[in-house]
Amino acid sequence: MTVRTLAVVSAGLSQPSSTRMLADKLAAATVSRLEEDGIETQVQTFELRDVAQDIMNNMLTGFPSPKLDSVIEAVTGADGLIAVTPIFTTSYSGLFKSFFDVIDNRALTEMPVVIGATAGTARHSLALDYALRPMFTYLHAVVVPTSVYAASEDWGSGADTVKTLPDRIDRAAGELAALVARTDRSHLVQDPFALDASFSPTGGFQAQ
Repeated sequence: MTVRTLAVVSAGLSQPSSTRMLADKLAAATVSRLEEDGIETQVQTFELRDVAQDIMNNMLTGFPSPKLDSVIEAVTGADGLIAVTPIFTTSYSGLFKSFFDVIDNRALTEMPVVIGATAGTARHSLALDYALRPMFTYLHAVVVPTSVYAASEDWGSGADTVKTLPDRIDRAAGELAALVARTDRSHLVQDPFALDASFSPTGGFQAQ
């Protein structure tokens, strides 16, 4: 059976968190879609609040702690990514942005990604398109067309009768599953200790 890995990043601060709830629902829907195609999925979920201090120290020193390094390695080595943030002051949270700031800007190249966000009202839903999507595009990730925003009212029984939250989750999960099923990022994995191709063991670095 084919096996894929899925990393889930949640930047929620409270516990329980609607941000984590949305992330979990997206992950469950994606796993279900992949199972329909005979693909087993290993899911790793990371709460950024658990490594918040590590992220700040990395920004100050330039070096990740072993704990943060293991999170970064798992996220960048996955076959797909679900990234969900609360919206603060009309954009992603500082914790969410800081985590992706300490990741090498080539490490998410060709990574299939679903972006999601939560907030108290629907007024900030456009943050997905003017803040999150451009950030992941800059990181050379492949962001699926459907993003998922959940306001407080979306969790209630009277929410959005045209396109309910479960509908949006299912659509985004289907798009992510389709990409994850056929993704192959193995050619992007590089040995950090490998010598540059221009290095000659006898004559040092060759002229370019």
